[in-house]
Amino acid sequence: MMLRLIVFCWMYFISVNLFAQTLGGRTAYQFLRFPASPQTAALGGVNLSNQSNDLSLAFQNPAQLDSLMHGQMAANFNLLYAGVKNVHWMLAYRHPKLQTNFAASIFYVDYGNTTQTDPSGNIEGIYRPRDFVVQVSASREYLNRWKYGMSLKYLASNYGVYRSSAIAADVGVLYRDTANFLQASIVAVNMGGQLKRYNPAEPEELPFDLQIGISKRLAKAPIQFSATAHHLHRFNINYNDTLFNNDNGIDNAANKKFTFDKLFQHFVFSTQVLIGGRVEVTAAYNYLRGKELRINNAANGLTGFSLGVGVILPKLQLRYARTFLQSNIAYNQLGLNIPLNKLVGLGDWGEKVGW
Repeated sequence: MMLRLIVFCWMYFISVNLFAQTLGGRTAYQFLRFPASPQTAALGGVNLSNQSNDLSLAFQNPAQLDSLMHGQMAANFNLLYAGVKNVHWMLAYRHPKLQTNFAASIFYVDYGNTTQTDPSGNIEGIYRPRDFVVQVSASREYLNRWKYGMSLKYLASNYGVYRSSAIAADVGVLYRDTANFLQASIVAVNMGGQLKRYNPAEPEELPFDLQIGISKRLAKAPIQFSATAHHLHRFNINYNDTLFNNDNGIDNAANKKFTFDKLFQHFVFSTQVLIGGRVEVTAAYNYLRGKELRINNAANGLTGFSLGVGVILPKLQLRYARTFLQSNIAYNQLGLNIPLNKLVGLGDWGEKVGW
């Protein structure tokens, strides 16, 4: 019954979003696109299928919430430029009678103090813009190889006199073939609508996305490869500014033609290696990020790439990621996962996931 309800809600929200989507940064709550954890960032910012006992991955895909994560707490920290701070916290719990995995999480972005001015530039005071999302997730298994999950979240933004809130849902289905070290998933994220608008006269959309991903481990080597496709509900995800194109002699019709460049803008590729069973090394390339942030006639270095390293211990997972935006600009993320049940002596409710 629960599976049928999730599938119905999924198809309904997808049908609504397919006919009401915008491009570029024209949706509200763009902070939802920011990777919540170092491993997600190291995997290119989007990954639905990576085979790992990292609770943070379930923030992006509720179907990845697993019984082995019971009692695990994740805490991730990020310091951006100009004093912008980001914190993510998540805790998982397995209810044995319901045979359901639950998780609660908070994702918070603080942009620091900002000067408030009127249209003429006169200073009116100081305000502190911030965004946050509170999320509750649940997942269950179906037969031996399938899992499905849903996340419900409350979104809020406070930009001085401009404030907004919304309710959204993520729905995911995951297929896992442990014999062949294969995992694949499909997720629809940010389905919902605003409760309160920044401007009551102007409704805004949420950054809906339909994603699919697959990960494969090698049978005789500790190496895992992943490919993730995003924005499957719309092929052409280029931001098409027709006014700019007209002023600069660019053919608007050419933007509608099929090209392999447009195709690859949907993909993120990553690889992960476990060294000695304890050290995790990750590298990824986000094609769209590399395309959008590339500077013509200039050295672009590792633009679009991301790297990460993790130390996996029995009672602690420590991870670090560095994402390259442009040749001289990158941001760092640090996170840790702690099995609280083991630390407080409540029993070992999970088991180690081996490669």
